[in-house]
Amino acid sequence: MDRNETITMLNEYVDMLMARSDAEHPMWNIEKILGGKPNKWNYIDGCMITSLLNLYDISGDKKYLDFADKFLGWFVNEDGSIKTYSAEEYNIDNVNSATCLFKLYDLTGKEKYRKAMDTVRAQLETMPRTKDGNFWHKKIYPNQVWLDGLYMAQPFYMEYERRYGSIEGCIDSFKQFRNVEKFMKDPETGLYYHGYDESREMYWADKDTGCSPNFWLRALGWFAASLVDVCEAAGDVCKDEQEHLHKMLGDLVEALIKYQDESGLFYDIVNLPDDTRNYLETSGTALISYAILKGTRLGYIDNKYREYGVKAFDGIADKYLGRNEDGTPKLSGICLVSGLGGASHRDGSLEYYFSEPVVENEAKGVGPFIYAYTELLRN
Repeated sequence: MDRNETITMLNEYVDMLMARSDAEHPMWNIEKILGGKPNKWNYIDGCMITSLLNLYDISGDKKYLDFADKFLGWFVNEDGSIKTYSAEEYNIDNVNSATCLFKLYDLTGKEKYRKAMDTVRAQLETMPRTKDGNFWHKKIYPNQVWLDGLYMAQPFYMEYERRYGSIEGCIDSFKQFRNVEKFMKDPETGLYYHGYDESREMYWADKDTGCSPNFWLRALGWFAASLVDVCEAAGDVCKDEQEHLHKMLGDLVEALIKYQDESGLFYDIVNLPDDTRNYLETSGTALISYAILKGTRLGYIDNKYREYGVKAFDGIADKYLGRNEDGTPKLSGICLVSGLGGASHRDGSLEYYFSEPVVENEAKGVGPFIYAYTELLRN
C-alpha cells in the first residue's frame, strides 16, 4: 500500500473509532464486547488512549486530546478515585492506563489526574512480589512474571518515581528488567519466554527454569516497547542502568529480525514460521515496529535497525489494513488474547496459542499500529 494511502486510511480509521466509542462503549475493546460485560478501567483502552495522545503530540489537533480527556475523565473522579478500579485486585494490567495521566495532567492541569496517579501508585506499594523483587503479574497468578507485565507497570512506575518519588524506586524498576533478563531469556535464540513461575508449581512451568514453553509474539512486543518507554520515562536518571536496557533492546531486536518474514511481519509464535498452524500477527509486529522506530530515533539502538521497523509497519498496512464491504476501514490479523493458567487451563502449548481467536479492530493491535505510525512521523 502506498504510504500516502496508508496515512489517509489511518486518519479515517481513527476518526471512525472515536466517533463510535465512548468510555462506556469502546468500539475497539473486542474482549469486552464479546464478553458482554460493562466496560471497566483496563489496559486495552489505555493502549488506544495512549495512541491518541501520541497523535495529539504529532498533529496538535485538539480532537485527540479532547477525546482522551473525556474518555479517561469519565473514570477519574475529582478526589482521584477511579471508577471500577480496585488496587486490592493486584492486577498489574490495571496500572497501564494510568501512564496516560501524566500527559493529561500536564496538558489540562486537572488536579484529579494528579491525584489519580497516587491512587494507582498505591497499588504498587503493596503489590505482591517474587523473592527476587518483581511484581507478580496478578494476585490470582502468584509468583508469576509475564513479559506483558513489564509494559503494563514499569513505564508508569518509572515516570512516577522520576517526577514524584525516589531514585530507589527508579533503581527498583531497572532491577526488575535485569531479573527478567536473568530468568526469562533463552540463551540459544536470544528471545524471551512468555511467562516465568518462580515457584515452578504451575503446570505450564519448566521444572528447571520456571519458564513457559514458547515465544509468543505480542509478549515480546510488549517487552520491547517497555524497554524504550521506560528509558524515555527515566530521563537523566541512572544512565548506566539505561545503557543496560539499551543493550537488552539491541540484543532483542537482533534476535527478532532473524525471524522477520519477507512481508515484514512476524509470526504469532516467533521462531516457528514453518508450522502450518502459525500466522502472521498484527499486534506483536506493530509493537516491535514501534520499539525499533522509537529506539533508533532516541539513539538507544543503532540506526541500521530502522529499516526493519519501517518494513514491519508497511507489512501490516499491506496485509491487514483494508476496508469492509461498506467502505469503512478495518485492521485485522490481531490475536485477541493469549495468557497462561486460569480457568481455561492455558498451558502455553502451541495447540493453546493457535486456538485463540484472531479478530479485527481490537485496540491491542490498533493502538500499537498507531504508536508505530506516530514514530514514523517523528523520524
